[in-house]
Amino acid sequence: MPGSKGPKGLYAARKLRLKKLKFRWSQRDFRIRILKLKRHDPLEGAPMARGIVLEKVGIESRQPNSALRKCVRVQLVKNGKVITAFVPQDGGITFIDEHDEVVVAGIGGTLGRSMGDLPGVRYKVTMVNGVSLDALLKGKKQKPLR
Repeated sequence: MPGSKGPKGLYAARKLRLKKLKFRWSQRDFRIRILKLKRHDPLEGAPMARGIVLEKVGIESRQPNSALRKCVRVQLVKNGKVITAFVPQDGGITFIDEHDEVVVAGIGGTLGRSMGDLPGVRYKVTMVNGVSLDALLKGKKQKPLR
């Protein structure tokens, strides 16, 4: 058969199956699933989680930028895991103190990874003590005292 690519005969099923499997190893999702390389998700599949602020940290941004990005270390209530969460907008860190209760969400990078020039930070703070951080920054609400 001129121009035929690969086995096509009556007893070619095994050969075709093995050939297909060989090429599937070049697909990233297949490799991760078969080799069980999934990193454990601290939020356990949930879109958001509550946590307690342990400390405020400044994380240096990646090259070519140069800045101290304001982040907080948060211990999640549901499983006790400690994660680093980015505090968005100018002056957002002023509304957050240690031992505050915050709600964190994914930061929105590709495939659940970190975004922009933040190395290893995959989450952002959305609420502080039950009040949205956006409302605090715009002056629409006051931060409740605990």
